[in-house]
Amino acid sequence: MTKHLTKITDLSKDELLSIIENAYVLQYQFIKNGENTSHFLNKTITMIFEKPSLRTRVAFEVAATQLGGNAIYLTSSDVLANSIDSKIREPVPDIAKNLENFTDIILARVFSHETIKTLAKNSNIPVINGLCDLHHPTQTLADLYTIWNLHQGFPKDLKIAYVGDGCNTANSLFLGCDLLGINFSIATPNGYEMPKYIVKEAKNGNFKIGSDPIKAVKDADIVYTDTWISMGLESEYDKRVKIFKPYQVNEELLTHAKPNAKIMHCLPAHRGEEITAEVIDGPNSLILSQSKSRLMIAKALLKFLIN
Repeated sequence: MTKHLTKITDLSKDELLSIIENAYVLQYQFIKNGENTSHFLNKTITMIFEKPSLRTRVAFEVAATQLGGNAIYLTSSDVLANSIDSKIREPVPDIAKNLENFTDIILARVFSHETIKTLAKNSNIPVINGLCDLHHPTQTLADLYTIWNLHQGFPKDLKIAYVGDGCNTANSLFLGCDLLGINFSIATPNGYEMPKYIVKEAKNGNFKIGSDPIKAVKDADIVYTDTWISMGLESEYDKRVKIFKPYQVNEELLTHAKPNAKIMHCLPAHRGEEITAEVIDGPNSLILSQSKSRLMIAKALLKFLIN
């Protein structure tokens, strides 16, 4: 049966930990030997992007190359055009069935999770969700790897607090923490919570959901935030900035977390909105480490799925 990564819960706990540990091995193998070329040798990943990308695109292109393979980049105008209306271009099932004739893995960054599910349903090769409206599993893998790499494991009683919009990044981080039994708290404005059906997927119950950012970050080891205006929501800018202002991650909010709590953000960041420049550039920021982790996780994920 073909293994896909449409959301983080497509992985078992053991599979997730294996990818993280393999990322560490590949990282130091590359440092020692200067190459990892045997793991994706002569393989190809085709990447379909309806949305802009810096880290996801570059990480997977470089990962495929350094592992001995190739990457092909397709914009929505090349294939999907508008995946919601198949009359405009080629139906998504046909895209999946054609790409499996030429390539070994499909990665897609799209507006709708339905597009990801349709690609996976109709593909006999692995499909990776590179971000959609509901999930961002490759980001969560990189986030968890960043934490694991910092501590060489996951400390007992580790607490991650998320403050801001209950968006795709929050959904995936929540489910990833639940999978590993990590304590997770989240504060969002009323009306901007994670979807109830996402919360119902949780198995361990090590989480708290609320609307008070101070309560959420209390005793947190890590404070995480993301943009208030996700791609496609630009028309809501003025409304959202006003509603989310009390959820800014700044020095004052961090006084309620543990001393020297680490800061995470998946980027791109909007300095002065969801997070201040002082916090982004401060000594406790893991944000650039998260970015670096994207490459390590891309390598480990390609190796995992191709095997």
